[in-house]
Amino acid sequence: MKPRVLLLNSKVPFAYGGAELLVSRLSKELKNRGLEVDLLEIPWNYKTRTDILLNIIHWRTIFIEEVADRKVDVVIPTRFPSYIARHPNKVVWLIHQLRQAYDLKGTDYSDIGSLKEDKKLLEIIRTADYKALSEARELFAISRNVANRLEKFNNLKAKVLIPPPPLEGEYFNSPSKGYILSVGRLNKLKRFDLLIKAMAKVKTKVKCIIAGEGEEKENLLRLIDKYQLKDKVFLAGFVSQEELLKLYAESLAVFYAPFDEDLGFVAIEAFKSAKPVITTQDSGGVLEFVKEGINGFVVKSTPLSIAKAIDKVAEDEELAVVLGREGNKKVKNINWDNVISELLSSGLG
Repeated sequence: MKPRVLLLNSKVPFAYGGAELLVSRLSKELKNRGLEVDLLEIPWNYKTRTDILLNIIHWRTIFIEEVADRKVDVVIPTRFPSYIARHPNKVVWLIHQLRQAYDLKGTDYSDIGSLKEDKKLLEIIRTADYKALSEARELFAISRNVANRLEKFNNLKAKVLIPPPPLEGEYFNSPSKGYILSVGRLNKLKRFDLLIKAMAKVKTKVKCIIAGEGEEKENLLRLIDKYQLKDKVFLAGFVSQEELLKLYAESLAVFYAPFDEDLGFVAIEAFKSAKPVITTQDSGGVLEFVKEGINGFVVKSTPLSIAKAIDKVAEDEELAVVLGREGNKKVKNINWDNVISELLSSGLG
């Protein structure tokens, strides 16, 4: 019989981003290699501190060692709190922990720590993380940035196993149509507001397309209106896979500068499409790929610095082509064969 692999993921209802794309593609790739695969998701939608604790309890108390009198050979959890689940053959591929309890605590991106009772909550989260992740037969992280956080806050080491982008094998390059592209869920951490403010300062006639949906959409629209950029900045909303591939292929360059990102699929997608990337010095995992002046630009997280980088590629399209080619070389060896080999040798070896 085929080995049974159960993927675990915590899912925000109605949200579909990089983590969901990763898990979906992992499932497909495992099935293509002859395994029986299923995905278990529990909704992640907390409004109170109690909701966080309940999610931890839900994952810890589910029984997934066997189903219908057949054992589950290996489970592959991904992000908090899915890895809290118990299984004798747990291979964690860590997308991220609850960052609000770690590196984001005390920033504008987290309110955990603002209440007196949060001290106990933090203790519970960190204790649960350490215990659950220590149980793993093998512990992988999707980037060096994620692995570094794990070691810093939990004193646990993880092997870096970089996933290919969601549409691996389908990216292509076309002559530029002269626009800056940015892609992702519209939320504060992705900092699309920086791009819009930068577009107000660019001196060239370059335009900008932002593809994605999210809770920050109305705020971004207000910024576009404030800076009178309706003819320069376009929110494309959700786009199909075919449209996305074309947007990458025909862009001049890709802007992607989230705050301390876990990995940065968008940068990898841009390089797979042979396009340079503009990012910032505090963008985390993106910096594992983007190198200043070699395959893109790494600048200060200010609108003016970003605007200057945009103007550079807009004024010299040949430079953009050269940088994009170098970026493409950087990601050539990121593929599913390597990923599946690592995961299966750990879980089924």
